[in-house]
Amino acid sequence: MEAVEKTTISKVMWRLMPFLFVCYFVAYLDRVNVGFAKLQMNAALGLSEAAYGLGAGLFFISYFLLEVPSNLALDRFGARLWIARIMFSWGLVSGMFAFIGPISAMTGLSNEWVFYSLRFILGAAEAGFFPGIIFYLTLWFPSVYRARVVALFMLAIPFSSIVGAPVSGALLNLSGGGLDGWQWLFIIEAIPSILMAFGVVFYLTDRPAQARWLTDPERTWLQGRLDAESRQKQAAEHFGIGKALSDPRVLACAFVYFCLNAASYGVAFFLPTIVKGFGVSNFQTGLLAAVPFIFGAVGMVLLGRNSDRTLKRREHVCFAMILAAVGVAGAGLVSSPYLVLGLLCLSQIGVSATPPLLWPIPSAFLTGTSAAAGIAAINALGNLSGFAGPYMMGYLRDATGDFTAGLLLLGGCALVGGLVAMTLRVSTHLETAATPKEALAH
Repeated sequence: MEAVEKTTISKVMWRLMPFLFVCYFVAYLDRVNVGFAKLQMNAALGLSEAAYGLGAGLFFISYFLLEVPSNLALDRFGARLWIARIMFSWGLVSGMFAFIGPISAMTGLSNEWVFYSLRFILGAAEAGFFPGIIFYLTLWFPSVYRARVVALFMLAIPFSSIVGAPVSGALLNLSGGGLDGWQWLFIIEAIPSILMAFGVVFYLTDRPAQARWLTDPERTWLQGRLDAESRQKQAAEHFGIGKALSDPRVLACAFVYFCLNAASYGVAFFLPTIVKGFGVSNFQTGLLAAVPFIFGAVGMVLLGRNSDRTLKRREHVCFAMILAAVGVAGAGLVSSPYLVLGLLCLSQIGVSATPPLLWPIPSAFLTGTSAAAGIAAINALGNLSGFAGPYMMGYLRDATGDFTAGLLLLGGCALVGGLVAMTLRVSTHLETAATPKEALAH
C-alpha cells in the first residue's frame, strides 16, 4: 500500500473505532441487561416466562418499524446529531425500567403492560443506531477494510457481556433508597449512554471532507478512493431506495440475519437464567455468563480478518452460522453444566462472527442513500426475529419446563440461515476494482 493509504486508514481507525466501540458497548448493555434484571424482576413484578419473553421481544417490533426512517434521517441530518439523539433517548427510557411499579400505580396499567410498553418505546428510541453506524463506516472505510472494522466495532457485543455480565450480576446485590438490585441495575447502566450522547456531538465527524484531523493529502486520497468505489458500483448497477429495499440480495441477507438473531437473542435474553440453573450465585452467574463472549470476541476478529484477506464472504458466513447451530442445538441436548457452557461458547463464536462477515456483502453493491436504506432494511427485517426468538424460548420453557425445545428450534434457525448464505451472489470485482492489488495482501 502507498504510505498515504497506511497513514490515513490508521488515523481513521484510531480516531473513530475506539469511540464507536464504547458507544455500542453501552447500547448493547442497555438492550440485554434485562436478562440479568429478570433474575429478580420477574418475581418482583409477577411476570411469567412467556410474558418476559414477549416483552423482551417487543423491543424489536418498534425497532423494525422505525429502522429505515431513522437511517434516512441520519443520512440527511448527519451521523453526529442523529446518533446523539438516539443515545440520549434510549438512556432515558432504559432508566425508566427501574420504576415500572410506580408507573403502573400512576397509570393504572398492570406491571406486565408497563414492561411491554417500555420495551416497545426502547426499541423506537434505539432504532437506527446499529445500521446507522454500519452506514457511517461505509463513508470512511474502503470495501477491503470493512469486515475487520465492523468486527472491531461489534467487539462491543461480546465485551459488553464480558464486562457487563459480572457487573450486572454484582449490581443485583445492591439495595437502598427503597430500590432493589434489579432497579439499581437499570439506573446505573443507563447513565453512560446519556453521557456518551454529549460526547458524540463534540467528537464525531460526519464525512471525510470535514475531517480537520486529516491532512489535505489524506483527505484527498480517502475521498478519492471512496468516490472511485461508488462510481464503480453505480456503473455496474444503479440502485434507488425502492430497488434497494426489494432487491433479492438484500432480502436474502435479511433472511440470513433473521435466522442469526433468532438464535442470538433467543439465547442472550435467557442466558443468565440458564447459567443460574447450574446452582450458582448471582455474581457467579455473571462471571460464567461472560465466558462464551470471550470465545466470541476471538472468533469475530480472526474470521473477520480472514474474510477480508480471502474475500470469500458467503463461505465465512455459512461456516459461522453452522458453528452457531451446532452449539445452540447441542446445548439443548446435554445436561452437564460443563458441556452446556462449552457448547454455548462454540455457538457464540458463530453468533459473534456472523454480522461482521455478512455486512460487507450488501455494502459491496449498495451506495449512498440506497446503502442507508438497504442496510437499515436488512437490519430491520433481520431483527424481527429478536421478537420471535425470546418469545418462543419463554413460551416453550413454560410449556415444557426446560430450555431443550427452544434451543433445538433456535439451532435449526441458524442452520437454515447458514445454508441460505451460500446462495448469495457476491462480486469480489466490485470490492477490488478500485483497490491496488498489493492492498489485498494486508
